[in-house]
Amino acid sequence: MTHVDARPVSLDLSGRRVLVVGLGRSGRAAALLARSEGAVVTCTDLRSDVATVEGCAMVLGGHRREDFLAADLVIVSPGVPATQPDLAAAAATGVPILGELAFAAERITAPVVAVTGTNGKSTVTHFTGLLLEAAGRRCFVGGNLGRPLSEAVLGSTAWDVVVVEVSSYQMEWPGTFAPAAACILNLTPDHLARHGTMEAYAAAKVRVFERMGPGGLAVLPAGDARLARCAQGTGGRRAWIGDLPGVRLDGDLVRLDLGQGTVHDVPLAGLSVPGRHNAWNAGVAALLAHGMGVAPGALDLGVLHALPHRMEPVVVVGGVAWINDSKATNVASAVTGLAGLDAPLVVLLGGDGKEGEDYARLAPALARARAVICFGRTGPVIARALEGLPLHTVGPMADAVALARRLARPGDAVVLSPACASFDEFRSFENRGDVFRALAREAT
Repeated sequence: MTHVDARPVSLDLSGRRVLVVGLGRSGRAAALLARSEGAVVTCTDLRSDVATVEGCAMVLGGHRREDFLAADLVIVSPGVPATQPDLAAAAATGVPILGELAFAAERITAPVVAVTGTNGKSTVTHFTGLLLEAAGRRCFVGGNLGRPLSEAVLGSTAWDVVVVEVSSYQMEWPGTFAPAAACILNLTPDHLARHGTMEAYAAAKVRVFERMGPGGLAVLPAGDARLARCAQGTGGRRAWIGDLPGVRLDGDLVRLDLGQGTVHDVPLAGLSVPGRHNAWNAGVAALLAHGMGVAPGALDLGVLHALPHRMEPVVVVGGVAWINDSKATNVASAVTGLAGLDAPLVVLLGGDGKEGEDYARLAPALARARAVICFGRTGPVIARALEGLPLHTVGPMADAVALARRLARPGDAVVLSPACASFDEFRSFENRGDVFRALAREAT
């Protein structure tokens, strides 16, 4: 079984000045954790309408450079870029800076499994946690997925294993983060406004391997030359998605090999989550759980179920299946989800498109589409890119759902897989998916 020894906390916080930058859920959890260790905590956020964190000084509506320079430790939320001028000034004077994930990880004694990549990381994190829990492990599942890692430390549970989704933003200040197993699922253009280039984006991702020991499990997609090149010299023993050692799909079997000379087969027959890409997600999760000591015979893929808004089956009405994939906020994610479906499709595309996306890349995945309904701010742009397909262009998403209901036939699947962000009409992809789910169920 892969194992990580407990690491000492790098800084005794009793009486120390800690500055927490950014007060979303992760920043607030980090502030409470630092406060619980006796730190004198100041919290700062550019927003002014932020609730007070108990026991902490609050600096809202802007930052004060002096708070950064006077801190013994700065803890940064993922939404704050490393180029932020006050952070850069603090770093230049030698002030220690950690991301929230790295700060919490220094206080975790259980082995950590880290999952990153452009697409699919939430699902693989979720699946890995389910497999570990089904094997009897007390498992914390969180990170970028929703529950900050600091919450794992603040609670009273003695975790057997911790599974975290890790974003490239969280690897800008990785500290001594050293997972026992880590996986980069894929790398496609995204977040380039922050990282600048694909090389810089890849470099941020492979930091998840940097401090792994030789016994750690470091999983990469087979055939991705950029990631393989960027990962050279980082830690862990390599395993591959799509090759052995690693995980491979052969028909209805998941084949697992940890590089120890034995290949184990796990049947896919029990998996109920739709899409071939989810068979791969389940396979990677099985590899990670096996790497954490779960015997292959104890890996039951029947316990897996979809996360909300990720190829989530909503309802079947009149023989038409409605599927919510609102989390598909870029072209690569939408292509992956749609390509894994076998039924004739009525596909809803649109929203607030991301700069530089090539919507023509959707065309092969839409070859079986009975109808493609483009909606929202970017709907007309998508329609122009997909000329020649059975296209319809409408305004808001509610109109797209109403048209889909009229066009779909028994045996079809109506899929919301927008390939766009949601902010033209909705607060978040979750809000968009919730609205889609409610509209889909109106006919029941």
